[in-house]
Amino acid sequence: MHDVTADGAGVAGVSYSAFSGWADRPTDFAPMPEGELTCDIAVVGGGYAGMATALRLAERGADVVLLEAGFCGWGGSSRNAGYLSNALAGDPRLLNTLYARRLPDLVRYADEAARFTEKLIGRLAVDCDYEPTGNVIAAVSPGQLRRTERNAGILRRAGADVEFVEGRDFGLPHTFLGGVFERAGGLLNPGKFALGLRDALLASDVRTYERTAVRAVEPHASGVVVSVAGGRVHAERVVLATNAYSRDLAIAPRRMVTPVWTSLVETEPIAPERLVATGWTRRTGVITPHAILENYRPTPRGTIMFGTRRLRTTRGAPTNREPDDAVVADLLRGFHERFPSLVDVAPRRAWGGWIAMTSSLLPVAGEAAKNVFYAIGCNGHGLAQSPYLGTLLADRLAGDRRHEDLTAVWRTRPRFAPSVLSAPTLHAAWTIDRVSDRFHRRRTLSSQKR
Repeated sequence: MHDVTADGAGVAGVSYSAFSGWADRPTDFAPMPEGELTCDIAVVGGGYAGMATALRLAERGADVVLLEAGFCGWGGSSRNAGYLSNALAGDPRLLNTLYARRLPDLVRYADEAARFTEKLIGRLAVDCDYEPTGNVIAAVSPGQLRRTERNAGILRRAGADVEFVEGRDFGLPHTFLGGVFERAGGLLNPGKFALGLRDALLASDVRTYERTAVRAVEPHASGVVVSVAGGRVHAERVVLATNAYSRDLAIAPRRMVTPVWTSLVETEPIAPERLVATGWTRRTGVITPHAILENYRPTPRGTIMFGTRRLRTTRGAPTNREPDDAVVADLLRGFHERFPSLVDVAPRRAWGGWIAMTSSLLPVAGEAAKNVFYAIGCNGHGLAQSPYLGTLLADRLAGDRRHEDLTAVWRTRPRFAPSVLSAPTLHAAWTIDRVSDRFHRRRTLSSQKR
């Protein structure tokens, strides 16, 4: 067993990264701008949403400038767990309570997003190890199992392409009892996907500038001025695709997003027969329905990757960082609970990234100010939804009538409720999850002794 230190503060032998474990940083950075530039549309942010927006606008004949503070794909786009999912964030019962009328439209949007991004991978010929396996929201206790069965019914009635499955019959690891199988989507290498989009962007007509932090976005009567270190960009319109980094810009709607740091850990390679012995006979991604989810997935490297479970946030602008020792130790404890036969498997790497959470748990798009638009906040489901949302907004700016899926997430006014995602509430959610897990383990041990 790979030992956690005595105080639970860290894990020995783990390589911590301030970037991603999925791909190497590029070395061929796009240039920084100098002087005064003019364009039809400026896109701020080079993640999935920003790159997809710029690519689509260029395809539609617009003169586009994209500005990225790091390099395109540097943020959460290359750091996430690689689940291409047709799900929405949040518990389906809660979503059905809050958005009963809108839920079918939101479900359609999420399903179309997964299918769009799957097609985008093929259209751009991005080599990102994509496996169309689908994913499972899988229960680890009888209570969770009953809840997931009810959730499957709610989602099916709203039009989702899901079914309820039994764990053993479906080929889930033995500690997972069953859950909601999301047929659309699957697993991929998000670092390769992000850098593949970057390659397509750099080969397009989009004027891309990297290592170019935007200082201000200021609407004027004749358009919008975007100020950067090397000069200014004069655009007719601007798209903010800044996601977790939206707080950096004064023009972004107040309280639109809360940055949340999520962490991932990857094991050493595991012999295939050992994985089969756990009951995991399908290469399907597994996500738990805890208040703060856990996720487990196989990789093409023969490893298991797992993450989330414990979240961090910040009151200010998010900065680059490595995962916390305590979070990595907690993730490892969770891995041992879900895969008790693999307690001797050593963790090797850990990294993380910032995602944007909205108070509604829904993705959002709209107009922040005159001629300044935003497409932000996919709440941990950005791998599928961000390219689709950016493309829908691009089509609208290119003159199309608003698509019904864009209407489903469009905000007529840039006003947002206060977020409940503070450090105390995130810690409380983690505590509730751990108490629930302990209660389930005690009941299991008690029934085994009878």
